Amino acid sequence: MTSQITFYLSQILGNAYISDDGTVLGKIKDFLIDQSSLPGNEAEPVRPRVVAIKVKRGKEFRVLDFSHFEIKKFKRKLRITCNEIRDISPESFSNCLWLAENIQDKQIVDINGRKLVRVNDIRLVMIPSGTYAIAVDVGIDGLLRRIGIGRPIQSMLDPFSIDIPGKFILWDDIEAVDFTNASIKLSKSSSRLNTLHPSDLADIIEDLDKASRTYVFASLDEEKAADVLEELEPHAQIQIVESLPVEKVADVLELMPADEVADLLDVLAEDKAEKLLEEMEKESSEEVRELLEYHDKYVGSLMSTDYCTFSEHLTVAETLEELRRQQPEPSHIYSIFVTDKNDRFLAAISLGELVIANPAMHLKDIMKKNPVSVFDDDKVDSLAELVSKYNLLAVPVINKDRQMEGVVVVEDIVDDLLSKRKTR
Repeated sequence: MTSQITFYLSQILGNAYISDDGTVLGKIKDFLIDQSSLPGNEAEPVRPRVVAIKVKRGKEFRVLDFSHFEIKKFKRKLRITCNEIRDISPESFSNCLWLAENIQDKQIVDINGRKLVRVNDIRLVMIPSGTYAIAVDVGIDGLLRRIGIGRPIQSMLDPFSIDIPGKFILWDDIEAVDFTNASIKLSKSSSRLNTLHPSDLADIIEDLDKASRTYVFASLDEEKAADVLEELEPHAQIQIVESLPVEKVADVLELMPADEVADLLDVLAEDKAEKLLEEMEKESSEEVRELLEYHDKYVGSLMSTDYCTFSEHLTVAETLEELRRQQPEPSHIYSIFVTDKNDRFLAAISLGELVIANPAMHLKDIMKKNPVSVFDDDKVDSLAELVSKYNLLAVPVINKDRQMEGVVVVEDIVDDLLSKRKTR
C-alpha cells in the first residue's frame, strides 16, 4: 500500500467498489466524516476522519465501516477495494457529516476570508492511520473537475503555459452552515464563528438563505448574537426575530443598546413587538418603551441611554477609577458627562481630555463652559450641522430641566451627514 494517496471526492462518487478478487460489489454514494476532536488535542488542527461509506447495490443503500476499504491508484485511476463488508450505524459517532450531502455544492464560511464560498470539491488523503478530509476546493479547477472537463481543458492550455486557477481552504478554516439534515449538529469547531467580527458575521448571515440564516444565528452565544443582530440590515433582523422563539429573542434584545432595540421593534408588527417587550426584563423593557414614544423626527428617537455621568466634585483619578469599576462598553465612553447635585447637565469631557488631565484636579476645574447639547424634542435635522460645526463624536441630549436623557453618537447620524454633504 502506498504510504499516502491524495484524491478528490468527485473522483470517487459514483465509482464502483470491488472485492479482493475484482468482483464489483456496488457503487459509492457518499463518505461520512467524524469531526470529533481527540481527548486532550482540542488545540490541534481539525482533520476529520472518514469513518463510514454509503454504497448502493441495485436499489439497496447501505452504510459500511470504512476501515475495511482501501484506495489505490492504478493507471491514473482510483481503485476502491473492500476486504470485508460490515454495516455500521452513523449514530455511533457523535459529530458526523456526509460530505456529498452536507458539504459538496453547499455554502460554507471561509473563516480567514470572512465570507461565504461554495464548495466545488473536497480534497482527502489516505495514510496508514486512516482517510481524512483536509481541504475544500472553491476554485475553477474544482468546478471543471466536477463536470469531467478539467483535464482536457488543462491539456489545451498547456502549450500556452496557462494553468487553471485552483483555490483551497484548509478544513480548519471553514465552517459548514448549509444543513439539510436536521439530525446534523454544528461541530465543536462552530465556536470559530464567534471569532469573527460582528460586522463580518452579519454580512455572511445576510447572504445565507432564510433557513441557514436562522440556524447559524441561533448557534451563536447570546452576547455575540446581540452584537450581530445590531449589525444586520432591517430585512434580515425582521426575518430572524420572526423565526426564533420569543424567549430566545428577548434574551438577545436585553443585551443590545435600548435605542437599537427600539429601532428594531419599531418596524415589527405591533403585536410581535409587544410580546417581546412583555418577555424582556422590566427595566430593559421600560427603557425601550420610553424611546418608542419619540417620533422619528425628534432627537430622542436617535439617542442611546447608555452613557456615563459623574459629579463635578470628583477628581480625575476618582473618575478613571470608577470607569474601570463600571467597565462600560468602549462605544459608550466617547465622552463622560458632568452633572451637578440635582443631576443637571453641566459639561461633556472627552476621554482623551480626561486621560491627560492632572489626576488630582476636579472635573469642575477641567470642564469647558457653555457646553454643546440638544433637547430630546429638537428636530433630527439640527444634529448634522451641530456635529459638523463642533467636530463632535457624541452629543448630550437633555430635557427642559437640563437633566440628561441620553446621548447621540455620530455613527447614528452618519447617513444623514453624508446625504447633506452630497446636496451641497
